[in-house]
Amino acid sequence: MRAMLIALLWMNAAPVLAQPPPASPCSSAEFKQIDFWLGDWEARWDASPGTPAGRGSNRITRTYDGCVTEEHFEGGPLNGHSVSTYLARTKNWRQTWVDNQGGYIDLEGGPDGMGNFVLTTLARPGSAAASRMVFTDIRPDSFTWRWQATRDGKTWIDNWIIRYTRKKG
Repeated sequence: MRAMLIALLWMNAAPVLAQPPPASPCSSAEFKQIDFWLGDWEARWDASPGTPAGRGSNRITRTYDGCVTEEHFEGGPLNGHSVSTYLARTKNWRQTWVDNQGGYIDLEGGPDGMGNFVLTTLARPGSAAASRMVFTDIRPDSFTWRWQATRDGKTWIDNWIIRYTRKKG
């Protein structure tokens, strides 16, 4: 009798056990727009106003069931962390950056249609001044990252340019 009861329970549970897990809510193509950034990177930059020449490293991973792209940047005196995610309801990306200098930056954006990925600081009421990061020259093993600023909302100038190369093996 006990064996028959176990067999009955198993037969009823088998269809449930055989079903694949549900897809992540973040499995759409939009969540993969920033995949070029995933991996371990070497970062190098030349001196610029307020930024001495240097080098660093950056590790980018996808976490939380593929919903979050997480960054761990080490660049000498500047070390920081960001989290980015795609917001389907607004059809754009959001990123929050924090660092060991007390910095906090929130950005939004995404692909610009010209092969770049652009995230801009959120607008401040009454000001055209803003900053943005531009991932450009994107290739499988390298890209250029530009931190830019504007005072008029139209003309952007580079404040910091980092050249990234993918770490080998």
